[in-house]
Amino acid sequence: MPKRTPLIHVGIIIDGSSPVPFHRQLYDHLRASILSGQLQAGTRLPSTRALAQDLGISRNTVTTAYDQLLAEGYIESRVGHGTTVVPLLPEHLINVAPTHAAPLSATPAHPQLSQRGQLIASASFMPASRSLLTTTPPFRSGVPALDAFPFALWSQLIQRHARNSFSAWGHYQQSYGYQPLREAIAAHIGVTRGVRCIAAQVLIVSGSQQAIDLAARMLLDPGDQAWIEDPGYPGTRNALLAAGATLIPVPIDTEGISVSQGRVLAPQARLVATTPSHQFPLGVTMSLPRRLELLEWARQANAWILEDDYDSEYRFTGRPLSTLQGLDGAQRVLYIGTFSKVLFPSLRLGFLVVPSDLVDAFANMLHTTTYHHSVLEQMALADFISEGHFARHLRTMRTLYAARASSFVRIAHEEVASLMEISMPHTGLHIVGWLPPGVDDQLVVREVFAKGVEVTPLSTLAQTPLPQGGLLFGYATFEEATMRSGLRRLASVLKEYNL
Repeated sequence: MPKRTPLIHVGIIIDGSSPVPFHRQLYDHLRASILSGQLQAGTRLPSTRALAQDLGISRNTVTTAYDQLLAEGYIESRVGHGTTVVPLLPEHLINVAPTHAAPLSATPAHPQLSQRGQLIASASFMPASRSLLTTTPPFRSGVPALDAFPFALWSQLIQRHARNSFSAWGHYQQSYGYQPLREAIAAHIGVTRGVRCIAAQVLIVSGSQQAIDLAARMLLDPGDQAWIEDPGYPGTRNALLAAGATLIPVPIDTEGISVSQGRVLAPQARLVATTPSHQFPLGVTMSLPRRLELLEWARQANAWILEDDYDSEYRFTGRPLSTLQGLDGAQRVLYIGTFSKVLFPSLRLGFLVVPSDLVDAFANMLHTTTYHHSVLEQMALADFISEGHFARHLRTMRTLYAARASSFVRIAHEEVASLMEISMPHTGLHIVGWLPPGVDDQLVVREVFAKGVEVTPLSTLAQTPLPQGGLLFGYATFEEATMRSGLRRLASVLKEYNL
C-alpha cells in the first residue's frame, strides 16, 4: 500500500531573488531530501498541480523538476500509483553528497584521514555524469558511439576463451599483464604511433587514470614540483596531488603547453604531465618544435614526461605527429594509452609504456595495489587487435566521427552561431564552444542541464581564470536530430543573456 503523501513543501524556500531558476531550486531540495533519507523509498510525492499551488509557483516549474528527477532515477511514475521515490536507489546515487551539504575543505570533518586522504577528500573532479542511465543526454563528453561497436564479434571472442582456454588461466597472473596482449599492443603502437618499445615495456593497467596514479606514486616524492596543463584534465591533477606533488599550472597556447613559461615557473620540476596529441580540453595539437623543446628541457632538468596520448586515434586531417616517446632519446618519457574511448568505457583496460629499467619496479607496485587485472577481457582484446578487428574498427569510427563532427559544427552554426564561437576540430571526440566575455559558463551549464542537456564548463578545468567562459561538447554518439534539439535548448538559455 503506497505511503501517505507527506507535506514535502514544508521547509522548501523558493527564493525569488536568487539567480538559480525556480525549477532548479525545487529539484535541488527534493534531490537532497531523497539522498538524506528525509524522503524515504516508496514515499509518494504530491501531484504537480497540488505542489505548485502550495508553493505559489507554476505547474510547469514543478513538472520540469519532477521530469529531471525522473530522468536521473530518483523517482518513478506509474499510472494509478502517482509519483514515488524509487524503492531502491542505485548505489551511485546513495553515495552522492546532498546538494546542500557543506563543501569539502582543506580542514576535513574526519581528522583521522592521512594528509594524502585529506587531499583526495577535498579534491575537485571533472563534473561527473549526473546519471548512469542507458540513454546518454546531449552533449555528454567522453562517450564513444557504442551503437557502432561490434559487440557481437566481441562476445564471440569472449566466449572463445571462456570455452576453450580460460580454465588454463584461472590461476593468479603476473602483474605485468597478459603477454599476448602486451605483444599486440607493442606491435600496434609501434606501427601506428611510432612508439619505440618492446612488449616487455608494456604494462597493462585499468585505464589512463591508473597509469597516471602509478607513475605519480613511483616517480614523485612529497613536495616535488610537477607541471600540469592549465586548463587540463582533473584526473591528472588529483593523482599528482595524491602523490604529494607541488602542482605548477602551465598555460596552453596554440602549440601546446608553454615550455618557456614552465621554465620560468619551475625550471627544476620533477615531472610534466601532458596530452600532446589532443590537448584536453582545448584540443590543441602540440607542434613538433614544441615537442622537441619539451624533450630538451626534460633532458636538461632530468625530469620525467608523462605522455597521455589522448584521442590520438581520431585525427581527421593528415597524419598525427610523432609521439614524444618516439622522439625521446634520453628515456625520459612514459607513454599512456587506453581503450575506453576507442572501444567502450566499461572495458577498463589501458597500458603504460615505461623505460626498460623501470619495468620491474612498476610491476611491483601493480602487484602491491591491484595484483593483476581480469584476464578474460585481456585475452579477447589481444585477439581483437592481432586479428585486425581493432584497426578496421578505428578506420570505421574515424570516418563516422569526422562526419558527426562536421554535422555538429554545421548545426551549431545554424542554431547558436550568434551566441557562441565554435569551429571544426581536427582530432578527438569533443568540441569547445566559446561564450561571449562576461557570460558565466557554470551558470549556463546549470540552466541548460534543467533542459536535459549536459555540457561541461571549461572554467572548472582551469587553475587560473580563463579570459572567457566556454563549454565542452561531446558529439560522438549523437545523431543529427539529437544534436539540433540539444543546441536549440542551449540557444534558448543563451538568448536570455541578450547576446
